[in-house]
Amino acid sequence: MQLDLNTFEFLEKLQENNNREWFSENKVWYEKAIKEVKAFFGEVNVNLQKHDQIENSKMMRIYRDVRFSNDKTPYKPHFANSFSRLGKELRGGYFIRIKPGASLVAGGFWDPNKEDLHRIRQEIAQDATDIKAILTDPTYQHYFGGTFESLEELKTAPRGFDKDHPELDLLRKKGFIAQRNFTDAEVLSENFITEVDNTFNALRPFFDLFSDILTTNLNGESIQ
Repeated sequence: MQLDLNTFEFLEKLQENNNREWFSENKVWYEKAIKEVKAFFGEVNVNLQKHDQIENSKMMRIYRDVRFSNDKTPYKPHFANSFSRLGKELRGGYFIRIKPGASLVAGGFWDPNKEDLHRIRQEIAQDATDIKAILTDPTYQHYFGGTFESLEELKTAPRGFDKDHPELDLLRKKGFIAQRNFTDAEVLSENFITEVDNTFNALRPFFDLFSDILTTNLNGESIQ
């Protein structure tokens, strides 16, 4: 399935006219666009199910919660969807955002709970060899540039960890995200949905390793 230029143009116009009056006047355009994107995300989910187990697919609402935000624009000028992996044994999640000038595909651990984050940091502190092997893997580097993104990082080492640890850059992270950006031309190309699936598939070694870490203790014994 290929995304329609008309849907992309709706988002471009929404960026320029992010107000309730314009949105109301173009509600039919919005409904056509969201119908197409839902179908696209549905096909992404079908493809994912062929090589992973997905527990939940959720499309994000276009309406913004502005109660506690300095940005009072009422709409998100993008379409986005998340896909959660199945159960406590299969950790991590997939994410896709369609936004003119800022489309991306990502996966990983955006905001792990404190227990999971501590366990990941323990693994890094003890021996980060396997994690660094993921980052230096040619496939991972091809799709994600050989780094982990994080929505937030500490300024120094987390409490209880060596501030001079050689893997301090990894220890400071509060999330572990693999991200690939796409140009508008790539999003509108015929093979975009295939590239999305190839990108998601490239996450599996990362997910498999972190799933193993989060279901075992430092001795490698199961904690499930």
